[in-house]
Amino acid sequence: MSSPSTTTPTPRVAKAWRDGFVAVAAAFAVMFALAAAGSACAGAGDLPGGAYPRVVAAVVVLAAGGSVDASGGAGSLAGAALDLSVLPLSVSLAGALTAGCAFLRPLKGRAVATARELLGRAVPLVVFWLLALLGTGVVARQTFALSPGDSLVTDIGELVGSAPTVGFRADLPVTLLGGLLWIVGLLVVALLVSRRAPLPAALVRFHTAVRPAAFATLALLLAYVALAGVVGLVVAVTQGHAERTLAVLLLGLPNLAWIALTVGLGGAWEGRVEGPFGLPLPHALDEVLRGPGRSTVDVSALAERDSRWWLLVVVAAVLLLGTGVLAAVRSPSEVRPWRHALHLGLALTLAVLTVCLLAGVRAGFGLSLLGIGDVGGLGGRVELTPVLWRTLGLALLWGAVAGYLGALLARPLRHRGPADGAEGPAKS
Repeated sequence: MSSPSTTTPTPRVAKAWRDGFVAVAAAFAVMFALAAAGSACAGAGDLPGGAYPRVVAAVVVLAAGGSVDASGGAGSLAGAALDLSVLPLSVSLAGALTAGCAFLRPLKGRAVATARELLGRAVPLVVFWLLALLGTGVVARQTFALSPGDSLVTDIGELVGSAPTVGFRADLPVTLLGGLLWIVGLLVVALLVSRRAPLPAALVRFHTAVRPAAFATLALLLAYVALAGVVGLVVAVTQGHAERTLAVLLLGLPNLAWIALTVGLGGAWEGRVEGPFGLPLPHALDEVLRGPGRSTVDVSALAERDSRWWLLVVVAAVLLLGTGVLAAVRSPSEVRPWRHALHLGLALTLAVLTVCLLAGVRAGFGLSLLGIGDVGGLGGRVELTPVLWRTLGLALLWGAVAGYLGALLARPLRHRGPADGAEGPAKS
């Protein structure tokens, strides 16, 4: 008869693989639903050649940490160039929340877990994630002709047989590497922000320093997304262009919400908009970027168009103060205010760095005939990149001030008693 030591690991392993499959299936289902709805609102359903499902797959590939290469062509006598780099962070965020919650759910209820156990939970999820990403990447490829809408360009294209085409395809090796980094990073962040998830015994001592500030910073980012979502829905109802606005909400809401956070902190972005392309929301951002050369986007530049943009600073101050209070309330009472300032300052700086790396935009298209420039006004470019050191420096300053003030304001809110200051990772 087999001993329990040789039979009990088998159900645990099977359960870990089952839970990993369920987590990945749920995350990809949510991402596909959101990508399909957003792409439909953006007009992808009208693309020729049955491209819509492949566009949806490409959006999911990008959202799940993959890479999609775009290309253009226009026949032997013409050339087309296509450049696209933008992340659909609404889809990414939905998938991350779904996968992260599914990963953490079986781990709740204990303060400590071995590194081997956590690894045994993580490996099946990572494997299924990469398999799902690989399958989606195989589907994410398409080439189709564009209709320029300009009679002169159309006539010339018919004459020389150079109707412009665009295409995309997932770069599978890069997609798998990026997807691996994406899902591993997600699991690490999930363990950092959840106070109910167990940690290896050697890392439990870092719970006080890391988890309260990490959780509060995540709450800040989600609060910005929720607030931006409400504003976007109001705009969709009251100002027309409902489908275009819904496309932005379903595909790129965190992009705009978190840029608004950095601008409210006093940070800045640089970029330009040329040609017929533009940013669908908000209009003031598009106006600033259409200046001569590269323009700087900060709260003062936006407020020159509409003074209400100064409200971004007020919103940032209020929400950051709430973030400081939340971090302090979730920390032991013996933690000094200056430590709260340090913890939240570093957490907010890392969060803003992540936003700066993910929320930028670069897109462009150009068509030339016989090697002579752009024709028919078809060339265009959109760029938006962060002014990194200014934005990160102000994030560190704001986070430190909010952490210190939050610690002072949180003192009357603490629960008194023997459990105060001794809350462990497993406490709900």
